[in-house]
Amino acid sequence: MSIKQLLKDKKAQLASAGISKVDGELMLAFVLGVERMELHARGFELSAEQIELFEELVAKRISGRPTQYLIGQAPFRYLTFQVGDGVLIPRPESEALVEAALSEIERICLSQKHSSSAPVSVVDLGSGSGALAISIAYEAGKKNWPVTVVAVEKSEAAIEWLKRNIAACDVPVRVVSGDVSQVLDGVKCDIVIANPPYVPDGDNLPELVMANEPRVALFGGGVDGLDIPRRFIQAASRLLKPGGLLIMEHHESQSLLLEAELSKGYSQISHNRDLNNRPRWISARGEAN
Repeated sequence: MSIKQLLKDKKAQLASAGISKVDGELMLAFVLGVERMELHARGFELSAEQIELFEELVAKRISGRPTQYLIGQAPFRYLTFQVGDGVLIPRPESEALVEAALSEIERICLSQKHSSSAPVSVVDLGSGSGALAISIAYEAGKKNWPVTVVAVEKSEAAIEWLKRNIAACDVPVRVVSGDVSQVLDGVKCDIVIANPPYVPDGDNLPELVMANEPRVALFGGGVDGLDIPRRFIQAASRLLKPGGLLIMEHHESQSLLLEAELSKGYSQISHNRDLNNRPRWISARGEAN
């Protein structure tokens, strides 16, 4: 059987199970050790062992294991992050938060009040795999914008993935282990970025997510899902310099609730939508002196 026919057959199996055909290409690319787009640009031959591995991966995906966990990686903006049990899989919806942080970094760097020798300070609360923190450090570095990035995470399992990704991406991100309400005492920063657990209790998530990804990184606590996000907002209030920017992802039902929370101590509250035009993240400035 040709590789083209094998891929076609496996894509059909995945499609019949309601799974994107792209997953088949990602798994085959992983088996071959190439980028997905290379599959269509050149010819390949599979060994018997590679065919067996590919078929095994497809079977596990159909049985309910995420492709990202099977191949141990997930793309996010310009980088690929190592992921597995114990850490949330980065989503494309979160990429806009990085863009917002970079825009704020550029604004500060261009400000007449900002010394070119003083780095812009960023704290990522609940960093998980490090997708936000590492992307900011990597992309700011490419533009020669001086930044310091701190990634805060309390899950030991997630911290292992976070440290692996920092090493693999070779970026200067400092890891701080602990609860967001207790860490970085006395520290002040320009930007706080966060993707906290925010799913409301009782929300029906896809079985693929519920069966594999850590609940502690998903559910925010309470009927509205805002128990933990409120703690993140309080932590940001303590950490931000006067006029500093909070950028935080949230559930599509929480936009107005968060605005009410942020109206006490924040200004310039901005609502933002994701790629599917759903309310997805909010930004606000800490009170200036």
